[in-house]
This record gives sequence, C-alpha cells and structure tokens, in this order.
Amino acid sequence: MGYLRGFMEFSRKDQQTRDPIERIKDWEEYMIRLDEKDLKQQAARCMDCGTPFCHTGINFDQSDIGCPVNNFIPEWNELVSEGDWKHALERLEETNNFPEFTGRVCPAPCEGSCTLAINDDPVAIKTIENEIIERGFDEGWVEANPPQHRTGQHVAVIGSGPAGLAAADQLNQQGHYVTVYERDDRPGGLLMYGIPNMKLEKDTIDRRINLLKEEGITFECNTEVGKDMTREELKQQYDAVILCTGAQEHRDVPAENRDSKGIHFAMDYLTQSTKALETDPDQAPIHARGKNVIVIGGGDTGADCVATALRQECNRVVQFGKHPASPEEREDDNPWPLYPMTFKLDYGYKESLEAKEEDPRKYEILTQAFESDADGNVKSLRTVRVEKVMEDGKLVTKEIPNSEEIWEADLVLVAIGFTGPEREVLEHFGLKLDERGRIWTVDGTKDYRTSEENVFAAGDARRGQSLVVWAIREGREVAEQVGQFLQTEETVNLV
Repeated sequence: MGYLRGFMEFSRKDQQTRDPIERIKDWEEYMIRLDEKDLKQQAARCMDCGTPFCHTGINFDQSDIGCPVNNFIPEWNELVSEGDWKHALERLEETNNFPEFTGRVCPAPCEGSCTLAINDDPVAIKTIENEIIERGFDEGWVEANPPQHRTGQHVAVIGSGPAGLAAADQLNQQGHYVTVYERDDRPGGLLMYGIPNMKLEKDTIDRRINLLKEEGITFECNTEVGKDMTREELKQQYDAVILCTGAQEHRDVPAENRDSKGIHFAMDYLTQSTKALETDPDQAPIHARGKNVIVIGGGDTGADCVATALRQECNRVVQFGKHPASPEEREDDNPWPLYPMTFKLDYGYKESLEAKEEDPRKYEILTQAFESDADGNVKSLRTVRVEKVMEDGKLVTKEIPNSEEIWEADLVLVAIGFTGPEREVLEHFGLKLDERGRIWTVDGTKDYRTSEENVFAAGDARRGQSLVVWAIREGREVAEQVGQFLQTEETVNLV
C-alpha cells in the first residue's frame, strides 16, 4: 500500500449524515460525502494484509464472506490513498456495473470480512466505493460507451432490477441488441420504488438508465409478460430470454382478523409512498400521518418503513421482531470473516430516537391476532413474548406464559420477507421450480439455464431474496453464459 502505517495512525471515519430531526422533514438522501483528505486517510487504513478476504465473495453457512462482485478493494484503496481517482474508477468498474447503487444500499459484507475488523474497526470500504463513482460522474469520466460492433442477435431481459440491468449492460457491451421489459412505469425494479429516496434518490437511477440507453439498450416499461407480451412473441423475436423478475411473493402473517382494513404489505406501502413523491407526498394511498404504526418484521425493509412513517408524521412507530436483540460483539458462532451479526443502529432507528425518544424495535414478540373496530378497521394487535430454547438439540421459539400484550395500531405493515418469485410469469413460461418455489436452473450455481429452451434466469427469481450485490453478480454471470450460448448459435447459423 502507498501508506503502510495508515491502519495504525488513522481511526475509522464514516460518511457524515444530516441531522436526524432536520432530515425527517424531507425525502432527500441523508448521507453527506467526506472531504478528500478524510477519504485518502480512510483508504490508507487498508492494511496490505496479504490474504484479503474483503473481495472473496462467497456464501458460507447462510452468511456472506466478502464482496459478491469480487471488487478489487485493496487495489482501489491504494489508488485513492495516492489521489489517483481515475484509475481507482477504472478498477472499480471492472467488477461492478453500478457502484453508485451498492455504495448506497449494500450492507457491505466486504467490511465484515476486512482483516482489520479482527480486532479494530474495518476500512470504510463502502464510503470509498461510493465516492469513487461519484467523483467519476463529477469529473465527466463516466460516459456512454456503446459497442463498436453488433452481432445481429437479440436478447430480452424481463425485469429491470439490478440483476436485469447488469445482464443487459454486459450483453450490450458484447454487441448484442438488448431489450429490457419492465412492468412498472420506470426502470429500476425495487431500486426505483422499493428503496426510499432518502437511501437512494431516483435521479441516481435515472442517471445510470440514461447512460444505458445511450449505449443502445432499449427499455419497454408498462409491459407485463403474459399480458402485454406473450412467451410465444418473445421466443419468436429474441434469440434468448433472461428472467430477472425478482422474488416479490409476500410472506404473510397467518393471524386472526388479518383481513382488517389498515393492514398492508410493507413493499406496497413503500412503493406507493415513493411514487407519491413525484406528485404530492400527502396523497400516498397508504399514509401514516397521525397514526400509531406497527411494523411486523425486523429487516431492512422494516427499517425503511420506520423511516418513511416518521417522514409522514406518524404519531408513533413500533417495529416487532421475534428474535432477540443482536449482541454488541461477535459471538462464538459468528466468527470473522463471516458477516457480523451484531447490534446496529440503522438510519431510521436513529431518527426515531431523536424524534420520538425511543428505539422503535421491540424484540422477541410474536403477533397472535389483530383486533378491529365495528367498521373493520384495525385498532390493535395482540402479541405474546417468545424465547429461543434448545429442544432435542434444536433451537426452537417458544411462547412465554402470561406474557400477552395489546398494542394500539391504526396502520400495520407486514415486513417479514418474501417466499419467492411471483407465479404469473413462471406459469406463463411453464417453468420448473425448485423445492423452495424459485425458478429451477440446471445446477443452481453458475448454470443459469431453465427447463425451457433458450430461457435463462438470474437474481432473486433464481436464488431467492438476497442483496443487490448478489443480483449484480448473477446478472454478470448469466450474461457471460448467454453470450457463450449466442456465440455457439451464431457459429451454427454461419455454417
């Protein structure tokens, strides 16, 4: 590295954030970029550790180790520490199609696997990554780069989330004609409407989409496969079809009075709230103003619901999770270099602490039933406390006797994840599914062929709900396989 003692002399410094009380008054991004001196020092903390795990990109025991897109992290850290931002950008773009997305919304498994994290704070990799790409846009280094030749072959990508966009980008650079189909009115998938603006402003997505269009990719929005475009039409018009439809089949709460009015899936709430920002935020069909909001589910989607409800001026927001609070430090079954399952204070929780003087998270709670008023509107939840205990060598969740509680609620948001891809497109193509309801592919690893000839699948539709970085990796890998397939087809046609 350019500065060998940086990790000994400089402490970690994260991106700055806007004041929580001020930022909940608007929907703008809450992060603030560091200045160049701080960024060089943060990059100089990279250790030249010899065997860097930060870019390994593997999944072990349901936990991530390192960066799934295999970013050359130590290399661009050294370049940043030396002030060579342009070459840092070149190295970053070799592995990551959309660092402006991952630099904002990725949970950074790379940092959990940083060697420095064994006994110190990890290198601020995510902060540096985001600054490299933003510096590239600021300086005009990120430009449209259309391919110099075209193969004459056509590929349809169904879904414009990170997997679909990465696949389209890679195949377009190979010279194929690529059309991306999106059922919503704007490209981006869950990046566009599923992630709130304060984490990822939509101008950032539009900026990248416009570049992809300049490079020759065609986007067809408001087009749903199976309704507006049939399987037969796709197979007639395209040499290959890639399904990147995501995994948006909601997991529900099977509790009494679930059909009460005022109970919604979290993604419906987030999508409608984000779309309303284009016209009038107060006209969102599901709105939290003046309401007691309960979010069921403890993940990132639930945290986004908390932050959104605060901006809509809710009365109170509480988030239920059935698991205990995470420990402050790694436990024995969560060693380095696995992703650290430790206590974190996400942006929405910090905002709740400042605005409502409480962390909204309530742990080890299970919803038993909803209660509604005479008009069928939800008015409260009945819950019970639970605990994890060992039975016959297995960890199970058990209810604690006499721990029932009643929680007042006017709006309930269900954020307990997804069971797999939605069925309509899969049934339309007649695709084989695996035991978990995902699209079956030949070997479940790097062979993305489905049970239907010339049809491939990648991203969450194939692997289940996952991270943006895994989606980008799958998009890149399926594009490589489809490119090889088309090259074979091209050779056959020429013969």
